[in-house]
Amino acid sequence: MRALLAALLLAWPVATSAQVVGAAYDAPSHRYGHNVLGTQGEWDALVLTLADGRQVRIVPPDAGIFEDTAPRLADLDGDGAPEVVTVRTSLTRGAALVVYGPEGEIAATPPIGAPHRWIAVVGIADLDGDGRPEIAVVDRPHLAKVLRLYGLRDGRLVELAAAGGLTNHHFGEATPEGGIRTCGGLPEVVVADGQWQRILAARLVAGRILGRDLGRYRGPASLAAALRC
Repeated sequence: MRALLAALLLAWPVATSAQVVGAAYDAPSHRYGHNVLGTQGEWDALVLTLADGRQVRIVPPDAGIFEDTAPRLADLDGDGAPEVVTVRTSLTRGAALVVYGPEGEIAATPPIGAPHRWIAVVGIADLDGDGRPEIAVVDRPHLAKVLRLYGLRDGRLVELAAAGGLTNHHFGEATPEGGIRTCGGLPEVVVADGQWQRILAARLVAGRILGRDLGRYRGPASLAAALRC
């Protein structure tokens, strides 16, 4: 009986003292001056709160910033503890998708390659039903307009699929539009076409992004309504 109890306790996910339970950006910055999210969308630091109450303050290397609305917590590797998903920007090489844990950086995509080039996070969900969440972002939503899906695989961010002609943000607006919804099945990404004419839903199927039309885009309220199924 004691052996069975011990086995059950070992199998039960328990929040360790080093597990991240919260995250927030700190120290609003105007050093970069991109203002893609308005005047309050750039930050000098990321603060992680751990289960034991400690806080870990992370400052980007090379005087970079975080250029994002909020960090997102998600268990990307299936170990029962969440990682922290951010958009970190180099002042000379542009934005990158970066994942952190309590010990610091876990994985990152290469920066886009030029300043004032940004990544807009759409959301995080298991888009293909394989039990592992994907991170959906729009790469340069005002220029390239490419939806990219990433997964954390063996400590690396791996691009799983991409599709062009999609966007989710108007330059200068405080938040992206659209997101991820679940309407009677698997989650799907909801964004606009690159010309802001149509609303589209996209899923990851056999390594490909498959989209379908949800109707005419009529402003932010129409995308918000699409998220409600």
